[in-house]
Amino acid sequence: MDDASLRADMIEGLEHQIGEPIEPPVLTALQRVPRDPFVDDSPRGGAVDGDDPHSLSLATLVRLLTALDADEGDSVLVVGAGIGYSVALLAAIAGARRVHAVDIDRVAVRAARSNLDAAGYGAVLVDRADGADGLPAYAPYDRILLEAAVVEPPRPLREQLAPGGRIVYPRGAGVQTVAAIEPSTAPEDGDDPAPPGFETVATHGPARLQPMLVDGEQPGTERNRTRREDAERAERGRQRRHGWEQDWIDWDDQL
Repeated sequence: MDDASLRADMIEGLEHQIGEPIEPPVLTALQRVPRDPFVDDSPRGGAVDGDDPHSLSLATLVRLLTALDADEGDSVLVVGAGIGYSVALLAAIAGARRVHAVDIDRVAVRAARSNLDAAGYGAVLVDRADGADGLPAYAPYDRILLEAAVVEPPRPLREQLAPGGRIVYPRGAGVQTVAAIEPSTAPEDGDDPAPPGFETVATHGPARLQPMLVDGEQPGTERNRTRREDAERAERGRQRRHGWEQDWIDWDDQL
């Protein structure tokens, strides 16, 4: 089968998996962006969420992009460059010079840059940065996409959103819901888990993405920071001298 036929089969399988037709802008991007530079099994499939922190399943990716609802000319920030495929799809929708991506992993940044260049989207800016801080130099953004799970988007990202903009992120822990939020002046809805000043305008799901890392962490690091800090504190305590050894050292210091 030729590439066009394989790509058509991939899209048909995706629509069956998602249970509805793919929105025209996302569909056009899937048809336009080559898979070869990004994955070895192009143009079929993609990694199952959670197996590779740098790659999303195609079904999850379509849900994220559908919720984002980006348009041509929108300024877009992607938090989590991954392998660069989702960034390329957004570049095909909004324009390569309108898309910016950040990732905390230097290896992922290098891979995304290389893949995007090979796919013809080298004009996309990919920077190594803590995604929780966003990319203020190019703010504001009409659309912000988080490819990492959070309870709510960090405040710097919310502050970098343009008026009338939209943030999409996997909400929660474990199995998540893809949530789209927008600024709101309406009274807060106690049942809406959106952060203050925002409202949930769309949800898609399910998804299972890696939690957002903070600067200095690596994939697989203990996610409960309290447990990790307690373990580190206990280890430091075991390495200290105790009892008569400490008394002897103190006595020597006084001689």
